[in-house]
Amino acid sequence: MGESGTPRAADGATTLTQSAVAGDRRALARLLTAVENRTSIAEAALRELYPKAGRAHIVGITGPPGSGKSTLVAALIAAAREAGRAVAVVAVDPSSPITGGALLGDRVRMQSYADDRDVFIRSMASRGHAGGLASTTTAAAAVLDASGFDLVLIETVGTGQSEVEVAAAADTTVVLEAPEMGDEVQAIKAGLLEVADLVVVNKGDKPGALRTAAQLRAMLVPTVARGDAPEGRPSPKRPEVLVTTATSGEGVPELLAALDRHRTAARAGEATEPRRARALAQIRAVMADRLADRLREPALTSVADAVIDDVAEHRLDPYTAADRLLEAIGRVEA
Repeated sequence: MGESGTPRAADGATTLTQSAVAGDRRALARLLTAVENRTSIAEAALRELYPKAGRAHIVGITGPPGSGKSTLVAALIAAAREAGRAVAVVAVDPSSPITGGALLGDRVRMQSYADDRDVFIRSMASRGHAGGLASTTTAAAAVLDASGFDLVLIETVGTGQSEVEVAAAADTTVVLEAPEMGDEVQAIKAGLLEVADLVVVNKGDKPGALRTAAQLRAMLVPTVARGDAPEGRPSPKRPEVLVTTATSGEGVPELLAALDRHRTAARAGEATEPRRARALAQIRAVMADRLADRLREPALTSVADAVIDDVAEHRLDPYTAADRLLEAIGRVEA
């Protein structure tokens, strides 16, 4: 993001934040667009809004393609609204290779809730960012949190095992599976299942759903019993396994109750590890963006181009190149 200290950016941010917090959904949409585009107004707004965040339950929903993430998200919205809760969704979609925008828009998902002011759904293009999220997903979730939504759902792109990044962005991580995955469950065990707080076997009306749930429960017990997490890494979790049929809503109220239990247990235990992990992820994302912006400044462009050419021609290794660019940034700042 650019400089946030200009009076124009600060004034524009204050206007947007005040309107968004007051319930103006158009202002909220404009603010999220600014966040996604990493504008100076967005940075100024986030500085104002961040102290107001921290009250919503942020839930990450991930899993392999075909597991029914979008359908389950819609069912969770219905269950949350029935309970009288305001809910927002950040649906991260693949990017268009031409425009960079989301290939799957929020228009289809919005149809059922277009007139409900306590539901807000936002599609966000991944723009090539790895891990199933966009680089600004966590910032968008903070904006929705500060705007008064009780439940914020983050739906990842859906590319499989790489989507573990959502665990650092959410209070609770839900991993979806489809029935009868067999050996594929073992294949993703070391990735998605290790970050799961809840595992949901969706499409519970399909043959083998209960058997898949039983296999998952049996598989996850010894993982925790060993307690052999590498030094410096969190201990393995023992996620609860549930079965849902998102198309009919069966099992969804139980999932919402399980989400509430997990949040209550985490708060009762005063677990600081997940909050610190999320804070570190946010700081790293901002630092990476700032470094990328600095390297595009005129004073550093020629140096960066020369270093990139040297690495491309194998005259320089990437580690030395990174050190040189950091040194160059330090010299410019000095």
